[in-house]
Amino acid sequence: MSEIPTLMENNRRWAEGVTERDPEFFERLSQGQSPQVLWIGCADSRVPANQVIGLDPGEVFVHRNIANVVVHSDFNCLSVIEYAVAVLKVRHVIVCGHYGCGGVMAASHNHPVGLIDNWLRHIRDVRQMNETALNAIEDDDARFDRLCELNVIEQVHNVCRTTIVQQAWEQGQDLSVHGLIYNLKDGLLRDLETVLSGLEDLPATYRVGQKADPH
Repeated sequence: MSEIPTLMENNRRWAEGVTERDPEFFERLSQGQSPQVLWIGCADSRVPANQVIGLDPGEVFVHRNIANVVVHSDFNCLSVIEYAVAVLKVRHVIVCGHYGCGGVMAASHNHPVGLIDNWLRHIRDVRQMNETALNAIEDDDARFDRLCELNVIEQVHNVCRTTIVQQAWEQGQDLSVHGLIYNLKDGLLRDLETVLSGLEDLPATYRVGQKADPH
Protein backbone atom coordinates (compact mmCIF):
# COMPACT_ATOMS: atom_id res chain seq x y z
CA MET A 1 0.00 0.00 0.00
CA SER A 2 1.21 3.53 -0.77
CA GLU A 3 2.47 5.56 2.15
CA ILE A 4 1.10 9.05 2.87
CA PRO A 5 3.98 10.92 1.14
CA THR A 6 3.23 8.94 -2.03
CA LEU A 7 -0.44 9.82 -1.79
CA MET A 8 0.41 13.49 -1.31
CA GLU A 9 2.58 13.41 -4.40
CA ASN A 10 -0.18 11.69 -6.36
CA ASN A 11 -2.54 14.44 -5.28
CA ARG A 12 -0.16 17.16 -6.36
CA ARG A 13 0.26 15.63 -9.79
CA TRP A 14 -3.48 15.18 -10.16
CA ALA A 15 -4.24 18.78 -9.19
CA GLU A 16 -1.56 20.06 -11.57
CA GLY A 17 -2.94 17.94 -14.38
CA VAL A 18 -6.49 19.20 -13.83
CA THR A 19 -5.32 22.82 -13.70
CA GLU A 20 -3.29 22.37 -16.85
CA ARG A 21 -6.35 21.11 -18.73
CA ASP A 22 -8.76 23.62 -17.18
CA PRO A 23 -7.12 26.54 -15.33
CA GLU A 24 -10.43 27.70 -13.83
CA PHE A 25 -11.63 24.27 -12.65
CA PHE A 26 -10.84 24.52 -8.95
CA GLU A 27 -11.94 28.14 -8.74
CA ARG A 28 -15.35 27.16 -10.14
CA LEU A 29 -15.52 24.15 -7.84
CA SER A 30 -14.81 26.27 -4.78
CA GLN A 31 -17.88 28.41 -5.49
CA GLY A 32 -20.30 25.56 -4.75
CA GLN A 33 -21.79 22.35 -6.06
CA SER A 34 -24.87 21.56 -8.10
CA PRO A 35 -24.79 17.82 -8.84
CA GLN A 36 -27.76 16.25 -10.58
CA VAL A 37 -27.03 12.77 -9.21
CA LEU A 38 -26.92 11.19 -5.76
CA TRP A 39 -25.02 7.90 -5.82
CA ILE A 40 -25.67 5.39 -3.03
CA GLY A 41 -23.15 2.63 -3.48
CA CYS A 42 -21.04 0.00 -1.81
CA ALA A 43 -17.89 0.95 0.09
CA ASP A 44 -15.94 -1.57 -1.99
CA SER A 45 -12.73 0.08 -3.24
CA ARG A 46 -13.27 -1.35 -6.72
CA VAL A 47 -16.44 0.65 -7.36
CA PRO A 48 -15.55 4.39 -7.23
CA ALA A 49 -18.64 6.41 -8.12
CA ASN A 50 -17.19 9.27 -10.17
CA GLN A 51 -14.93 7.08 -12.28
CA VAL A 52 -17.59 4.44 -12.94
CA ILE A 53 -20.02 6.97 -14.44
CA GLY A 54 -17.38 9.28 -15.89
CA LEU A 55 -18.21 12.42 -13.90
CA ASP A 56 -15.86 15.06 -12.51
CA PRO A 57 -15.67 16.27 -8.90
CA GLY A 58 -18.76 18.35 -8.19
CA GLU A 59 -21.03 16.35 -10.49
CA VAL A 60 -22.13 13.51 -8.22
CA PHE A 61 -23.03 13.50 -4.52
CA VAL A 62 -21.97 10.22 -2.91
CA HIS A 63 -22.91 7.99 0.01
CA ARG A 64 -21.29 4.59 0.38
CA ASN A 65 -21.59 1.81 2.93
CA ILE A 66 -21.21 -1.94 3.13
CA ALA A 67 -23.46 -3.48 0.45
CA ASN A 68 -25.25 -0.21 -0.47
CA VAL A 69 -27.93 -0.62 2.18
CA VAL A 70 -30.60 2.01 2.92
CA VAL A 71 -32.53 1.59 6.18
CA HIS A 72 -34.85 3.94 8.05
CA SER A 73 -32.67 3.93 11.18
CA ASP A 74 -29.42 4.98 9.45
CA PHE A 75 -29.36 8.73 10.06
CA ASN A 76 -26.05 9.08 8.24
CA CYS A 77 -27.57 7.82 5.00
CA LEU A 78 -30.84 9.67 5.57
CA SER A 79 -28.98 12.93 6.17
CA VAL A 80 -27.13 12.51 2.88
CA ILE A 81 -30.39 11.82 1.05
CA GLU A 82 -32.07 14.83 2.65
CA TYR A 83 -29.24 17.20 1.74
CA ALA A 84 -29.04 15.87 -1.81
CA VAL A 85 -32.79 15.99 -2.40
CA ALA A 86 -33.95 18.99 -0.36
CA VAL A 87 -30.93 21.29 -0.70
CA LEU A 88 -29.00 20.28 -3.81
CA LYS A 89 -32.20 19.31 -5.65
CA VAL A 90 -30.66 16.34 -7.44
CA ARG A 91 -32.83 14.89 -10.19
CA HIS A 92 -31.62 11.31 -9.93
CA VAL A 93 -30.82 8.99 -7.05
CA ILE A 94 -28.85 5.93 -8.12
CA VAL A 95 -28.57 2.90 -5.87
CA CYS A 96 -25.68 0.92 -7.30
CA GLY A 97 -24.64 -2.51 -6.14
CA HIS A 98 -22.08 -4.80 -7.70
CA TYR A 99 -21.64 -8.44 -8.48
CA GLY A 100 -19.17 -10.16 -6.19
CA CYS A 101 -20.20 -8.00 -3.23
CA GLY A 102 -18.55 -9.27 -0.04
CA GLY A 103 -21.40 -8.03 2.15
CA VAL A 104 -24.01 -9.83 0.11
CA MET A 105 -21.83 -12.94 0.04
CA ALA A 106 -21.56 -12.92 3.85
CA ALA A 107 -25.32 -12.49 4.16
CA SER A 108 -25.90 -15.43 1.82
CA HIS A 109 -24.35 -17.79 4.36
CA ASN A 110 -25.34 -18.58 7.94
CA HIS A 111 -21.97 -18.58 9.67
CA PRO A 112 -21.22 -15.62 11.98
CA VAL A 113 -18.90 -12.87 10.78
CA GLY A 114 -18.82 -10.45 13.72
CA LEU A 115 -20.20 -7.00 14.44
CA ILE A 116 -21.16 -6.57 10.80
CA ASP A 117 -23.74 -9.37 11.18
CA ASN A 118 -26.06 -6.71 12.64
CA TRP A 119 -25.74 -4.66 9.44
CA LEU A 120 -25.95 -7.68 7.16
CA ARG A 121 -29.27 -8.61 8.71
CA HIS A 122 -30.88 -6.14 6.33
CA ILE A 123 -29.58 -8.18 3.41
CA ARG A 124 -30.64 -11.39 5.11
CA ASP A 125 -34.13 -9.89 5.15
CA VAL A 126 -33.91 -9.53 1.37
CA ARG A 127 -32.69 -13.12 1.14
CA GLN A 128 -35.56 -14.37 3.28
CA MET A 129 -38.20 -12.39 1.34
CA ASN A 130 -36.99 -13.95 -1.90
CA GLU A 131 -36.09 -17.37 -0.54
CA THR A 132 -38.31 -19.39 -2.87
CA ALA A 133 -37.07 -17.67 -6.03
CA LEU A 134 -33.44 -17.86 -4.93
CA ASN A 135 -33.64 -21.54 -4.01
CA ALA A 136 -35.01 -22.26 -7.48
CA ILE A 137 -31.67 -21.12 -8.96
CA GLU A 138 -29.45 -24.19 -9.01
CA ASP A 139 -26.18 -22.54 -9.98
CA ASP A 140 -24.45 -21.05 -6.92
CA ASP A 141 -22.87 -18.15 -8.81
CA ALA A 142 -26.13 -17.24 -10.52
CA ARG A 143 -27.97 -17.38 -7.19
CA PHE A 144 -25.37 -15.07 -5.61
CA ASP A 145 -25.61 -12.64 -8.52
CA ARG A 146 -29.39 -12.58 -8.22
CA LEU A 147 -29.21 -11.78 -4.51
CA CYS A 148 -26.90 -8.86 -5.36
CA GLU A 149 -29.55 -7.62 -7.79
CA LEU A 150 -32.45 -8.15 -5.39
CA ASN A 151 -30.60 -6.24 -2.70
CA VAL A 152 -30.28 -3.23 -5.02
CA ILE A 153 -33.97 -3.39 -5.93
CA GLU A 154 -34.99 -3.50 -2.27
CA GLN A 155 -32.78 -0.53 -1.41
CA VAL A 156 -34.30 1.50 -4.27
CA HIS A 157 -37.69 0.96 -2.67
CA ASN A 158 -36.28 1.84 0.75
CA VAL A 159 -35.05 5.17 -0.61
CA CYS A 160 -38.54 5.89 -1.93
CA ARG A 161 -40.18 4.93 1.35
CA THR A 162 -38.39 7.77 3.15
CA THR A 163 -40.41 10.86 4.04
CA ILE A 164 -37.63 12.87 2.34
CA VAL A 165 -38.28 11.52 -1.13
CA GLN A 166 -42.04 11.42 -0.69
CA GLN A 167 -42.16 15.06 0.41
CA ALA A 168 -40.10 16.02 -2.63
CA TRP A 169 -42.56 14.24 -4.90
CA GLU A 170 -45.50 15.81 -3.10
CA GLN A 171 -44.00 19.23 -3.77
CA GLY A 172 -43.68 18.42 -7.46
CA GLN A 173 -39.92 17.96 -7.50
CA ASP A 174 -38.52 16.16 -10.54
CA LEU A 175 -36.85 13.17 -8.91
CA SER A 176 -36.31 9.58 -10.01
CA VAL A 177 -34.71 6.71 -8.11
CA HIS A 178 -32.87 4.06 -10.13
CA GLY A 179 -31.31 0.66 -9.48
CA LEU A 180 -28.04 -0.22 -11.23
CA ILE A 181 -25.48 -2.96 -10.74
CA TYR A 182 -21.80 -2.93 -11.64
CA ASN A 183 -19.84 -5.84 -13.07
CA LEU A 184 -16.30 -5.98 -11.72
CA LYS A 185 -15.27 -8.27 -14.57
CA ASP A 186 -15.86 -5.80 -17.39
CA GLY A 187 -16.41 -2.43 -15.74
CA LEU A 188 -19.94 -2.08 -17.10
CA LEU A 189 -23.14 -1.03 -15.39
CA ARG A 190 -26.40 -2.87 -15.90
CA ASP A 191 -29.76 -1.16 -15.54
CA LEU A 192 -32.03 -3.30 -13.34
CA GLU A 193 -35.02 -1.48 -14.83
CA THR A 194 -36.23 -0.46 -11.40
CA VAL A 195 -37.20 3.21 -11.56
CA LEU A 196 -39.58 5.03 -9.24
CA SER A 197 -40.55 8.62 -10.06
CA GLY A 198 -43.58 9.46 -7.96
CA LEU A 199 -45.92 8.55 -5.11
CA GLU A 200 -48.02 6.46 -7.47
CA ASP A 201 -45.08 4.04 -7.78
CA LEU A 202 -45.26 3.20 -4.06
CA PRO A 203 -47.57 0.68 -2.38
CA ALA A 204 -50.25 2.49 -0.36
CA THR A 205 -48.84 1.13 2.90
CA TYR A 206 -45.69 3.23 2.56
CA ARG A 207 -47.26 6.50 1.38
CA VAL A 208 -47.09 9.09 4.13
CA GLY A 209 -47.60 12.40 2.30
CA GLN A 210 -50.81 14.42 2.43
CA LYS A 211 -51.42 13.68 -1.23
CA ALA A 212 -50.70 10.01 -0.74
CA ASP A 213 -53.97 8.98 0.91
CA PRO A 214 -54.97 5.73 -0.86
CA HIS A 215 -58.67 6.27 -0.12
